[in-house]
Amino acid sequence: MCVKGMAIALAVLFCATIVPGFPMFKGGRCLCIGPGVKAVKVTDIEKASIIYPSNNCDKIEVIVTLKAHKGERCLNPRSKQANFIIKKVERMNFLKISNI
Repeated sequence: MCVKGMAIALAVLFCATIVPGFPMFKGGRCLCIGPGVKAVKVTDIEKASIIYPSNNCDKIEVIVTLKAHKGERCLNPRSKQANFIIKKVERMNFLKISNI
């Protein structure tokens, strides 16, 4: 193998080891794609979870699990229903911490 071929092979290996260290997307890997829905029927909600900004995603995400295996929905964190859910979950978490 010629020297030129070895140099190219080393350059490719070097680039392959460096590239995964760079972030691919600025926003990270958010679970919710797009803004999300404004509201869902309260009677259909089985569970609500809030994911706060982190290294993976730079925005707050409100995800509700629906009853009867209808899946999950992402709520728009700026909607009235999402703000209500966020406050309620934070209040419940505060009560859990203060009881310990």
